[in-house]
This record gives sequence, C-alpha cells and structure tokens, in this order.
Amino acid sequence: MDFTALILLAVFFALLFLNVPISVCIGLATLSALLVHIDFTAATTTIAQQISGGIDSFALLAIPFFIVSGLIMGQGGIAKRLIECAMALIGFLPGGLALVNVMSCMLFGAISGSAVAATSAIGSFMVPEMKKHGYDESFAAAVTATAATTGLLIPPSNILIIYAIASGGVSIAALFIAGYLPGILVGIFLMTVCSIYAIKNKYPVTARLPFKIVIEKVFAALPSLMLVVVVIGGIIMGIFTATEAGAVAVIYALILAVGIYKEISYSALPQLFLKACETTAIVMLIIGASSAMSWLLSYAHIPQAISDFFLVLSDNPIIVLLLINLILILVGAFIDMTPAVLIFTPIFLPVAEQFGMSPVQFGIMLVLNLCIGLVSPPVGSVLFVSCAVAKTSIHKIIKPMLPLYIVMFIVLLMVTYIPEISETLPRLFGLI
Repeated sequence: MDFTALILLAVFFALLFLNVPISVCIGLATLSALLVHIDFTAATTTIAQQISGGIDSFALLAIPFFIVSGLIMGQGGIAKRLIECAMALIGFLPGGLALVNVMSCMLFGAISGSAVAATSAIGSFMVPEMKKHGYDESFAAAVTATAATTGLLIPPSNILIIYAIASGGVSIAALFIAGYLPGILVGIFLMTVCSIYAIKNKYPVTARLPFKIVIEKVFAALPSLMLVVVVIGGIIMGIFTATEAGAVAVIYALILAVGIYKEISYSALPQLFLKACETTAIVMLIIGASSAMSWLLSYAHIPQAISDFFLVLSDNPIIVLLLINLILILVGAFIDMTPAVLIFTPIFLPVAEQFGMSPVQFGIMLVLNLCIGLVSPPVGSVLFVSCAVAKTSIHKIIKPMLPLYIVMFIVLLMVTYIPEISETLPRLFGLI
C-alpha cells in the first residue's frame, strides 16, 4: 500500500509541477501506480474501463446542461441586470460598491453555477467601477474572487452533483438545499469585512435611489432570479430530477437571453454550444480519470489505512475534523475542485461518518474547503482570473485577501461543528 501511494503521489505532483493538464496527471499517475500490481496491458485496460464507468451516470447529464445554461446566462445580459438590482438594494450602505460586488457575485454564481464565470462577468464591470470610486484595485479583486465562490454552494451547483455521485448516492436535492445557508453565511461575513474596510478607509457612499427606481431594477432582474426558483422548486416538489432540471435551465436561459433580453443572437448559438462541448469534454475527462484514481486507492486499501490512522491519532472529533479541514484546504490550493472531490470523498467521508457527521454536512464542508482553495495560490483558478480582470498581481492581492480568508475559515468551522447550518433546510423539506 505504501509503495503504491508513494508512486501515485510522486508521479502526480511531478507532472503537476511540469504544468501537465490535471486529467493527464491523474491518469498517468494512476497507470504508474497500477503497474506495480499488474502488467501494462491489464493496467491500461482496467483504467479505460474505470474511466468509462466513471462517466457512465445519468446524474452526470445534468453537468453539460448546467454548463450550457451558465454560458447563456453569462453572455445574455444577466450580469448587468443583477448588478443594477444589487446596486439599487444595498448600494447606499457603507462600502456599498463592495457590497454590491459580493451580492452580484452570489446571485450570478448561483444562476450560472460557475465561480470563474461569476468572477469574469461581475468583476469586469464591478472592479473598474470600484477603482473609479477610490477603492484599491487589489481589494476589489480580492472581494470579487472570494464572493464568486459562493455560487458553488448556492444551487444549482455542478460540484455538488459530482459529490453526490462520489459519495455513493447522497440526494442531490438535499445537497442543493443544504448549500443555501452556508453560501449566504459566507456572503454575509464577506460583506461585513467589506463594510469595515470601507469605513476604515473612508470610501465614498453612493446616494440612495428613489423607491420607484429600486422597484424597477428589482423587477428587471426578477426573470433572471426566477431561474433558481424554477430549477430548485421543481426538484424539491418532485416535478423533475436534477438532470431534467438542467434541461429546463437551458430552455429557460434561451428564452430569457434570446427571446426576452435579445442579448444573444441565433447566429451566436453554435459557437456557444461548441464552447459548452469543449468545457464538458474537459470536465468529463477529469471525472473519468479521477474515478480511475479513486478505484486504485480503494484497490490498494488506502482509504481504510487513512481512516485507521485518524482513528488511532485521536478519538476527539473536534481535532480529527479540524485536521481533515486543514488537509482539504491544502489539497484545494494545489488540485482542481472536481478531481479533489472525486478522490478525497471516499477517503475522508468514512472518517467523518464515524465521528457522527452526515454525508450531507460533509459534502458542504468539503465544497467550502475547496472554495477556499480556489482563491488560494499557487493554483487557485478563481484568484488568477480575478487578478487578470483587475490587472493586478498575486502578491498584491494577498494582503487584502487575509481578512476574507479568515471569515471564510470561520464559516467553515461553523459548518463543521454546527450540523444545523447545513441540515436544517433539508430536514425541513423532508429530504434527509
């Protein structure tokens, strides 16, 4: 077992250091480790079977649907309307523009299901606007990056679908509903930091808009916000499954962006669908390769060995769960979210369950950990996108990121040790 794990880790991190695509890193590392046990032909055949089996899931059909709907939303004028709605509602508060940035990222991230899309769509407008009103560009970039990750907790979320499969069948509906309170909590804590920062630096406050204008802006954004209501409401009421909800989201997004807002022309749709196919292919290859690695880990009894190690290390759930969080934050800083979920769910979920944590609570904790990783160097993709949008560098953004990291970690600890945060809503709807 030790030798298998050593080869797996050595090859994986060596290829990662050489900037090899993550799916290739996982696949070649898995092949190298499997060659310890069986010959080359059997190893390649086994890995091919595991990759094929890993993506042979009806639930995974939801992912390309939500990718398409997210791309349509990103190019369909949705971001502009959500920003105007947020500006009308909270723009007059201390740190108003920063608060609008957070709220817009939360709304757009929830609708698109993509932290990178939220960072790009909202950041490209809000960061220049914040700079124009005297905000530091690095702070603006830091706020955009951290706020964009809330969309991975607030449904619909592709990563929660992937976790549902990796965990062996946790209810997708339960996970979707469970993500609301943690995602909103992260947003509220980030807004608190923004207000304190703005008051400390005496940033200007925008004038309160007339009530009539506020109502107009809210109604203009309402059709976009209704996507979440339609998708999540349909799943909870049993009208359709999560996969069917993805198809409904695509139809709704097309009607909105092409038919009502008219921000996307019919001629632009083929290119948009092609981009969705490329993104889906990348995601599915990562899922397949990660499934093969997860199988190898189980074959070599590595999850059991790690579970036994934690149980021997301590019988205190506070200490064990804290260690798991620290490991996952470190993992998230180096490995993309999808493979991290597929690889580490079978390793840490059994340990968490032994200490009384439900699969739903663990799933939210896992995703929140990896959200922190998305905005952490050296690999954090959302952090790099935010820096590119703000035209700043990583070393400049780290200082304003620190208080935002702290509040995200505080929410993480709350989610870890207070089950009600992630379980109250699913229980209320009878999903767990």
